[in-house]
Amino acid sequence: MIASSKSKTESEKDENILSPLQKDASLDSQLRPKTLSEYIGQEKIKENLNVLIRAAKGRGENIEHVLFYGPPGLGKTTLAYIMANEMGVNIKITSGPAIERVGDLASILTNLAENDILFIDEIHRLNKNIEEVLYPAMEEFALDLILGKGPGARSMRISLPHFTIIGATTRAGLISSPLRDRFGMIQRLDFYEQDEIEKILRRSANILGLEFESAAIIELAKRSRFTPRIANRLLKRVRDFAEVHGSGKLTSETAAQAFELLQIDSVGLDKNDIRIIETIIDKFAGGPVGLKTLALSTSEEEDTIEDVYEPYLLRLGFINRTPKGREATDAAYRHTGKKNAKNPLL
Repeated sequence: MIASSKSKTESEKDENILSPLQKDASLDSQLRPKTLSEYIGQEKIKENLNVLIRAAKGRGENIEHVLFYGPPGLGKTTLAYIMANEMGVNIKITSGPAIERVGDLASILTNLAENDILFIDEIHRLNKNIEEVLYPAMEEFALDLILGKGPGARSMRISLPHFTIIGATTRAGLISSPLRDRFGMIQRLDFYEQDEIEKILRRSANILGLEFESAAIIELAKRSRFTPRIANRLLKRVRDFAEVHGSGKLTSETAAQAFELLQIDSVGLDKNDIRIIETIIDKFAGGPVGLKTLALSTSEEEDTIEDVYEPYLLRLGFINRTPKGREATDAAYRHTGKKNAKNPLL
């Protein structure tokens, strides 16, 4: 059984088709792998989790606390679901911003059963008061509460079942050291390789009952930003286009037409990505430019630039982050067809 108390954050309101922050709950649920053997990619992490799960099951104990970090859309939530499924336990889903008061945390923890998993997305956004209550819960499986105020206040300890917290974050550096140290396993998820994204797309297309050409899958993978969530979303959009403007089969031709309509270029950049690159080039002579200034110049939030645009632009080698700010690279000039005054030979 899966419960959820996740609040709607600003990131979840993002409507950019290429944003890894945007989620499609129905599609995620339909295509999400259920076991480690079905999960494609992140091989070393899967090996480590397999050992962790088998050892815990062999001892009849809960899994020790696990922290996943890395760019959004790479499978942190999926791995949490898989761990619960492999252990045969319930999982409760929440997020850092959703736990506003100590009472919220107490309600969640006291409703867990033995060996259950509590998945906390955006765990770096927990406030300090919540963290301090969480420490003894993670270490001693006990909840220390203060009842009342002033001279009449008294403390009460509530015993909790042995449970597992799985935390997920895109900002590992924002997690306090005391909280980070309480996780027994910390794993970083990396971007996927082209062939792994192709395998994910083929699996998803088969689940959805879609007929496809291999060439169409390859073109989809090229534009998926090495991110499964984006790959599956693009697959859905191209499927819709093929059904409306074609025979329903995913072909390279219908894929190309769909991408033209969606304004997604050959390497998976859309008009927003290009706008950020061209702002650095045109307004700031290629940089460096500070994040705050870049955000103001593009009318984007600083967090959106860091979480949505930068990871992929860095992966492509189109921008550099320097102590003085962001810079456009020679590759960015070539891709946009811009002249580089600093390097006229380009």
